[in-house]
Amino acid sequence: MKILEVPAYFYPESMSSSHLDDNLREAIANAGIDMAIYCPTPTRGIAAEVRNEYKKKKKEKMYDGHATIHRFSLFREGKNPILRALRYTIACIMQFNRAVFAKDARQCDVMFITSTPPIKGAMAGLAKKINGKPIIYNLQDIFPDSLAGSGLAKRGGFLWKIGRVIENFTYRNADKIIVISEDFKRNIMAKGVPEEKIVVIYNWVDEKAIYPVLKEDNPLYEEFGLSREKYTVVYAGNLGNAQNIGIVVDAAKQLPDIEFVVFGTGGKEDELRSVISKEGISNLHLNPLQPFERVSQVYSLGDVCVVSCKKGFGGSAMPSKTWTIMSCGRPVVANFDEGELKETLEKNCLGVFTHAGNVEEFVEAITTLKNNTALREEMGRNARQFILDNLTRDVGTKKYIKVIKSFEKK
Repeated sequence: MKILEVPAYFYPESMSSSHLDDNLREAIANAGIDMAIYCPTPTRGIAAEVRNEYKKKKKEKMYDGHATIHRFSLFREGKNPILRALRYTIACIMQFNRAVFAKDARQCDVMFITSTPPIKGAMAGLAKKINGKPIIYNLQDIFPDSLAGSGLAKRGGFLWKIGRVIENFTYRNADKIIVISEDFKRNIMAKGVPEEKIVVIYNWVDEKAIYPVLKEDNPLYEEFGLSREKYTVVYAGNLGNAQNIGIVVDAAKQLPDIEFVVFGTGGKEDELRSVISKEGISNLHLNPLQPFERVSQVYSLGDVCVVSCKKGFGGSAMPSKTWTIMSCGRPVVANFDEGELKETLEKNCLGVFTHAGNVEEFVEAITTLKNNTALREEMGRNARQFILDNLTRDVGTKKYIKVIKSFEKK
């Protein structure tokens, strides 16, 4: 059996979900399934010399020979959203061409398509009309809901309507849709997607790679000039409009005796750096996003760790970092929309839920856990055990393999 992938980013590029992609491809290879992967020359987080080296590589083998990677040249990604959208569009056109006409692609049994960028699913739907290949659509982000939640589009507006057309076309042409939460499932069912098309598979954590690190064994305290004696709150991830990093800023100003440590990059990074400097918020530290191999150390810095979103955004984004925090044995302080996250935290005593944008609740939750060491430690133990019982790499990848193999020709 062989599957076709057309990712927007591929090794050696690194994103927050890179480990999930790598874990899954390794599991696919171990299951004896081959992969044909068509992707642009690497750009994100890649030095110029590395990019130039990969420009020479048009065809590679990975995953014990089970994956054949075909790269094509494309201009480098920048921060300008218009140019980034243009780059996505050109990449999709080139990947459509490969999906329809390339020999390796034509030999595939099924297309495995992820939701970044959101036009990728529609591209696969068009390719399906020509190559006849079924589609497994891996929905990690619901578009255009995510645009509205981040403020880039208005519900009911022109861009929103275009997004809904793309979304409906994608769902209609997908043969199976993998979603990462029950909230996602409810969302797309409300838009007319039949339940039998949907499979819920939570993003997992590699519990062997992401684990609790004792304070005395964590080198990041010295590296970033932090005190092991102080109560510390950690946020790590994207610094965009949707994440509402302002809630952390507001809490830091109200709680000067607590250390707030942020690891991240994104559209709000410069603004956050400016606010810290201008307002002299000495207990709020902004550091670069760390590589995957240091994630355990990053979250283990925190006595508690934050998951946040802008109000109205939580219905279309299940924060996978929740599982990473929990795998490090840390309580979650969520500032999020009501839904599955709230239910999971409260039912299993894994952290404290507060409503998105509510600074008072957020501050109170942080203070409560600071003053109740026994509760904090209990939540941390529960969090780690929840991962081991429900969200390990082996459990998650096996569910994906089952879906993929359901398209194997008999």
